[in-house]
Amino acid sequence: MLHLLPQRPTKKMLVEDAKFFALLNLGLIATALGIALFKTPNHFAFGGTSGLSIILSSLFPQWNVGFFMWIVNAILVLLGFAFLGVRSMGWTIYSSFALSFFVSLCERIWPLTAPLTHDVFLELCYAVILPAVGSAIVFNIGASTGGTDIVAMILHKYTSLEIGRALLISDLAIVLVGAYLYGPATGLYCILGMVLKTTVVDSAIESINLRKVCTVVTTNPGPVRDFIVKELNRSATEERAEGAYSHEEKWVLMTVLTRGQAQHLRRFVRRNDPHAFITIVNSSEIVGKGFRSI
Repeated sequence: MLHLLPQRPTKKMLVEDAKFFALLNLGLIATALGIALFKTPNHFAFGGTSGLSIILSSLFPQWNVGFFMWIVNAILVLLGFAFLGVRSMGWTIYSSFALSFFVSLCERIWPLTAPLTHDVFLELCYAVILPAVGSAIVFNIGASTGGTDIVAMILHKYTSLEIGRALLISDLAIVLVGAYLYGPATGLYCILGMVLKTTVVDSAIESINLRKVCTVVTTNPGPVRDFIVKELNRSATEERAEGAYSHEEKWVLMTVLTRGQAQHLRRFVRRNDPHAFITIVNSSEIVGKGFRSI
């Protein structure tokens, strides 16, 4: 009977793992900066583990937000072990504790007893943008920031309750407690931040994944094809077509490029084939070889 040996990691796999780990930590650090520098000093309790920790640190001022994030995340991880199993948790375990560590580190390096500025709305913008961009980076690589994501996973497995609605209710409850503790103005800012957070996360993910779908209609496809393949290191789909008015034979080349590559292609086509027709449209969801896997 044959026993298959585990596949040895290749250089490409190691590079991809290193990139994944670097992006994961980059996203968690951005989230931690938003929590420690802008959320905590202004008592912006939008929800989630950070919002709950901000409230707990106000009720028990002898401990800071980072300490309560360790406690809350540890409890959630234990619940995840009990209801989901270790394998289902994956990188969520690391994310939960790494985010707590980064918040504690920020509080140690920049201990703030008051907001950085006197502009509350400016502080709110950064309290929303930094964690939203951080979460977008983490979600985009297929990981999570831990925390209430564990609750969502448990609800998804054991109940028919809509996850989004359940998390919205829990976040709203935290916001209402924050409004009671810190006053109606802070409560209204928290509601605004909670609404903006989802929008900014979605926009950030789309911006990260943004690609340009380029379609070139030309009578001389050879130079354009060679430029795409040899200079831009991309591929293209090529098909024969016919002009509706002139009935002239034409070729249509379609390719997906980054912003910079699309600009290079546009300049090349304008310079070398001025009679060609080119369209460039945005797409934030490209699935297939060379892009996101199915």
